[in-house]
Amino acid sequence: MAWQIVRRLLIFVGSVLVASLAVFWLLSGIGDPARVQLGTGATEEGVRQLREQMGLNRPFFTRYLEWLGGTLHGDFGSSYISHAAIGPQLADRLSVTLWLVLGAMVLSVVVALPLGMLAALWHRRWAGTLISGITQLGVAVPAFLVGILLIALFAVRLGWLPSGSYVVPAQDPGGFLEHMILPWLSLGLVQAAVLTRYVRTAVLDQMGQDYLRTARAKGLTPWQALLRHGLRNAAIPVLTVLGVQLVTILVGAVVVEQVFVIPGIGQWLVDSVGNQDLLTVQAIVITLVAIALAVSFVVDVLYTLVDPRLRHG
Repeated sequence: MAWQIVRRLLIFVGSVLVASLAVFWLLSGIGDPARVQLGTGATEEGVRQLREQMGLNRPFFTRYLEWLGGTLHGDFGSSYISHAAIGPQLADRLSVTLWLVLGAMVLSVVVALPLGMLAALWHRRWAGTLISGITQLGVAVPAFLVGILLIALFAVRLGWLPSGSYVVPAQDPGGFLEHMILPWLSLGLVQAAVLTRYVRTAVLDQMGQDYLRTARAKGLTPWQALLRHGLRNAAIPVLTVLGVQLVTILVGAVVVEQVFVIPGIGQWLVDSVGNQDLLTVQAIVITLVAIALAVSFVVDVLYTLVDPRLRHG
């Protein structure tokens, strides 16, 4: 078990290093930071001198290793546009995005688990068909469109909730919750629809197994048999989907933050791309990639803990 975790940890570290090299190489070839800073009226001599000052004339791997070393210590450099340190801004923006992502993830799990089990247990009834139909509609609607519809209904028409902006939770917990309800719903409901279908499929698959039929024959109700014996086996494929969904929510937050004017990492990424602030884009992208790979690593470990066949295989 310990060796499997160490092996997965080594794969995670190797994947992050390969991803960092790919991100650095791709963004290094997109534009010239020296020319971006000097503007359209820059002379070639001025661009050359600034490139020397910024160290852009050095070999590729020298620059990559220097950037990687700084990144591992939390030093992402300074913005080409504002000249402010990227690390502190990244930490502040990431904390905002994580509130959005974690809230949406909790909401999707709380909604999807009971609905998925009900859809499986009632798959021959009209209620199960209704749940499946609603989730199919939820899968087809993008999160940003759900956000716009929620703003139109609850913010504009009814006036119950604010349409956007962000409140720091430590300063005003009530205001924070009030401003985050609609963003959480727009991301969480769409992902809940996807997760509900996976939970339904996993539970239906377990309900057809011999061990559950034996439990029913011993006098257990369908709910009792499922809760006592089926959920752990049904959780194995669902765990993989949860990991993928967490990454999907993180990516979806980029768009949802634009809809609700939330100053998270997604909105910062869009602004940095528009300003051609490549060093900031580089820091944001590698952070998102590292989080996605970390989620995959955690899911692999949980998968091993839940399924004994992987521990002893």
